[in-house]
Amino acid sequence: MALVLILLLIIGFIVFATVRLRLSPFLVLLLAALLAAFAYGLPLQEIESTLRAGFGNIMGSIGLVIVLGTLIGVILERSGAAIVLAQSLIRVFGARFPSLTLSLVGFLVSIPVFCDSAFIILNSLRRSVARSLHASPVMLTVALSTGLFATHTLVPPTPGPIAAAANLGLEDNLGLVILAGLGLALLAALTGLAWAHYSAGLPSEELHEEDAAPQADEVLQRLPSATASMLPLLVPIALICVGSIANYPGALLGDGLVHELSLFLGKPLIALSVGVLCALPLLRGEQRLVRFSEHTQQALLTAAPILLVTGAGGAFGAVLAATPIGDYLGSTLSTLGIGVFMPFVVAAALKTAQGSSTVAMVAGSALVAPLLPQIGLDSTAGEVLAVMAIGAGAMTVSHANDSYFWVVAQCSRMSVATAYRAHTTATLLMGLVSITVLWLVSLIVL
Repeated sequence: MALVLILLLIIGFIVFATVRLRLSPFLVLLLAALLAAFAYGLPLQEIESTLRAGFGNIMGSIGLVIVLGTLIGVILERSGAAIVLAQSLIRVFGARFPSLTLSLVGFLVSIPVFCDSAFIILNSLRRSVARSLHASPVMLTVALSTGLFATHTLVPPTPGPIAAAANLGLEDNLGLVILAGLGLALLAALTGLAWAHYSAGLPSEELHEEDAAPQADEVLQRLPSATASMLPLLVPIALICVGSIANYPGALLGDGLVHELSLFLGKPLIALSVGVLCALPLLRGEQRLVRFSEHTQQALLTAAPILLVTGAGGAFGAVLAATPIGDYLGSTLSTLGIGVFMPFVVAAALKTAQGSSTVAMVAGSALVAPLLPQIGLDSTAGEVLAVMAIGAGAMTVSHANDSYFWVVAQCSRMSVATAYRAHTTATLLMGLVSITVLWLVSLIVL
């Protein structure tokens, strides 16, 4: 019981330090790792090497992947390719299903672009659709925000899901994580879409300035083609998925050159490097190298805090793995049969308490990783389900301590009360539906 009390106190420290004291999650996770090491009696001579190994291992496996994924997202954002993706889907689906269209727009754009930035980028399009089709602004807001949020928490190469997958030992099986994440994210987005229609009658204070749409149309004249905009997103995902197929037992692609080439190109680092090459043609006009350098600098600035938090989470997880808490909790929890609910509850508690989905996924996966064998999730399928459960928890719920909540509320001119009823409730339902489906799937595959 003392082991569990120590862990609860450490989790309480993480929440208190990040929420109340507003300390950097990077410093908080490192301090938590040190506290755990001392509290659980880790030998003094092993503490430093354990922290260093945990930090270095996670950085070595996904550090460059996060940087390259962030770079692709910055290029898509700054070149206007994200707007092109949205406009292409709007042309395909037209005016018949505006809420479905915006949900799909968010679903695709948020795979490489952070949901906060993506909502700001796409907000003028959402307002234009609401004005031209006389659709409910609240309904379209929730459709877009939940579509963005679904892939943000479940589908690599978004940093949160990548970090969770790496912490749980799935660096070489990201293709499986992507496929599972796309399926679950689609279900979560449809759940959000259903709530969006239910929220259509909620009041909106949104102002429809007349200059919003012309500005977007003016920018569109300088935007890249739809095909060029799609390639940096689709090519890396396709390569990673093919690599997972090649890595699957049974030699589905044979054992010759095709197999070797698929394995090579399917490595996340190589696949995202190809994605960056596919993104270069989006930089149109003069001084492409200068703008590429600027985008790279912005990507490094964006990725730096994520890398540090992810590395600190790896250090924290390494310390927990070296203590007896994993065996104790595993033997206790295994008798309860809660399976995938445990990683969900851990991530949901962290998300609800401190607001950041990425921090919830990094810290949650670090906490859960040592417990996988004892709760029956140590197989490849179990690890994938655990990553999905952590992602589902990391979307439960977005409220006032989450920057995304305020981006959605302020950009759409919703009152705080309306934002809670529309956006926050939608994220709660998305998480609950997702974990219910994961539990049903676990009964079949485990």
